[in-house]
Amino acid sequence: MRGFCYIMLASLMFFGQAMCAYAQDTAEYEKRKAKLEKDIELLDRQLDEIVSRSRGELARLTLVRAKVSGRKALIKESDRQIRRYSDEIYLTQKKINRMNAELDTLSLYYEKLIRSAYKNRDARVWYMYILASDDLGQAFRRYSYFRNLSSQARAQGERIRTARQALEDERSRLRILKADAEEVRKSRQAELVSLQKEESEIVSIVAQLKKNRARYEKELAAKKKQVEALDRKIEQIIREAMKASQSKGAKQEIDYKLAEEFSKNKGKLPWPVQGVVVDRFGQHYHPVFTNVKLPFNNGISIAVSKGAEVSAVFNGVVKQIVVMPGYNQCVLVQHGNYFSFYCKLKTTAVKPGDQVKTGQRIGTVDTIGGETQLHFQIWQGSKPQNPESWLR
Repeated sequence: MRGFCYIMLASLMFFGQAMCAYAQDTAEYEKRKAKLEKDIELLDRQLDEIVSRSRGELARLTLVRAKVSGRKALIKESDRQIRRYSDEIYLTQKKINRMNAELDTLSLYYEKLIRSAYKNRDARVWYMYILASDDLGQAFRRYSYFRNLSSQARAQGERIRTARQALEDERSRLRILKADAEEVRKSRQAELVSLQKEESEIVSIVAQLKKNRARYEKELAAKKKQVEALDRKIEQIIREAMKASQSKGAKQEIDYKLAEEFSKNKGKLPWPVQGVVVDRFGQHYHPVFTNVKLPFNNGISIAVSKGAEVSAVFNGVVKQIVVMPGYNQCVLVQHGNYFSFYCKLKTTAVKPGDQVKTGQRIGTVDTIGGETQLHFQIWQGSKPQNPESWLR
């Protein structure tokens, strides 16, 4: 019986650890699922705004594609969770089978104890059996056996009740697991239906874009001019800031200690806003006219809720605030020989020369043509960096 208890204890410890890991994974799944659902809801609101303002199909295409990407990630999360449920259901069923076998063993031993107690229920038989002992030691052993028989039966009965309760708990947990797994499967199916609709919408938008190529090429040319104007302005500001800091008798030299701290936080910087990245860093081609090269993107565009607040990603000094066509207000913050840029702002809460701290409010995002998006850049000297490599 001692060996059986050790096995039972080890089994409970193992499954207790497995349950903790399972609960933690489930909580992480719920967190990731909620974030993706929030992102998709945000993109839906922006799409409604664009449609109501009769905005260009290209803007719609960008947002729908971002939505499809989020939807696929959500389905992937559901698939992962379904696999976890399947594994857990399998392990729980296996545990229930083993507990059933262990309960059979306990019940068999209990039956033997009860039969033995029944045979020896007459006290006169006990006395005669003890008196017939060959020596005192045997008499004492026989006396101990009879004395402990009833207590052993009671203890065994308690063990059986405990085992039955544990078995029922596991059966109940199995029922819950199966119900939860079914809910995730239903949710996944609904996401697949939404995904098919969104992919059909992309096909429709692409067809519309192809039909009006001349108009969209004109819009693209105008957008290209805005991007190039912003890039030139940023390069000019950085050039002037670096030159002023390095000139003889400069009032404000480059803070290389701050730059080193900024560099050490690569991959750890807080996001300037919470939202969905809809336009990424680097060279891209037109999503429909694939031979048309788009202007190099020196930053990222993050779709956010209306009036979203923008925060500084690191300690620094506000170098300049400029207004640019298509980008509204832009705040430029210097961090030694690093720079961060926050564009498409409606309001600003800082002014040139202000010292800002990590997380300090910079301003609020504007809604331009139905799009509420922060355009964000990071530069090291005169070299643009991929912001997503720097943000945590």
